Amino acid sequence: MNIAVRKAEAHHVDGDGIARFAAAILSAEGLDDETEVAIAFITNDEIAELNETHMGKTGPTDVLSFPIEDGTPGSPPRRAPDGPPVDLGDIFIATDVVTQHAEQFQVGFEDELHLMVCHGLLHLLGWDHQTDVEAEAMESREAMHLAAAGLVRRS
Repeated sequence: MNIAVRKAEAHHVDGDGIARFAAAILSAEGLDDETEVAIAFITNDEIAELNETHMGKTGPTDVLSFPIEDGTPGSPPRRAPDGPPVDLGDIFIATDVVTQHAEQFQVGFEDELHLMVCHGLLHLLGWDHQTDVEAEAMESREAMHLAAAGLVRRS
């Protein structure tokens, strides 16, 4: 997997550890070893701007995903024969919001951070939570991936 992690040092995030975690999720989801994803850790101001520009919502949020491929849960995009690697898209995570959520849900920062990485990746793969059924399926998938890494999904 080709996982580009940006601005991790500025936000005291283990970029290599996040890349390994993301690669493990993508591998478990059946993605090709050459699959590409970019994950950036950004400020509240930066994510608030993205949230307003692309989602029409004001204020910061925890994670935003911008898929390049059209994904369907359980059926990841496939590389065309002799084609370039699949580029799933970009994930932006606001570490200050992650910190707030970790405190709110009484979990560790690293646990909440890994949940946001997993959540963002699943969005790139077509998972969503617009309905209760979708939310339950996505949360179950998150719990599965987190458990594989020795983590527990918060309630």
